[in-house]
Amino acid sequence: MELILIRSLHIVAGIAWIGLLYYFNLVQTPGLAAAKADGTAAGITKHIAPRALLWFRWAAVVTWLAGAIYLERGNIGFLNAFLLQGAAAPIGLGAWLGTIMLFNVWVVIWPAQKKVLGLVPADDAEKAGAARRAFLASRTNTMLSIPLIFFMVAGPHGLPKVF
Repeated sequence: MELILIRSLHIVAGIAWIGLLYYFNLVQTPGLAAAKADGTAAGITKHIAPRALLWFRWAAVVTWLAGAIYLERGNIGFLNAFLLQGAAAPIGLGAWLGTIMLFNVWVVIWPAQKKVLGLVPADDAEKAGAARRAFLASRTNTMLSIPLIFFMVAGPHGLPKVF
């Protein structure tokens, strides 16, 4: 029962994380460009973006932690997955991609977004550079999410037999 709850938490948090990732890349970024053009961006940057980023970064942490706990307490083993050993290799690839994505969220995207949103002091040049870094890291995470999801579900569906 405990593993079912941990796995369920991993899945729900992952849906929130990846859902927000796609929201930022497919909805908010182009919407914000249009809002800047007509002078209505302030509401998005003041009220929506900070709240969405809060859920985004903590959903990333919960997803990663629940996945790590599930790997360790399940029949896979955390180290087996992260060392890409045997049948744990496919899920391990997914875990590595998730780890890279988590790093991007907390070390690249969030610090940059704090500057962009004016939560920390930054001049216009710093804001522009931060916006570019956040954009590139977010797009990288969007691309990494595709193989991440593939490797998360590949193990139970026969991929370990290929390795």
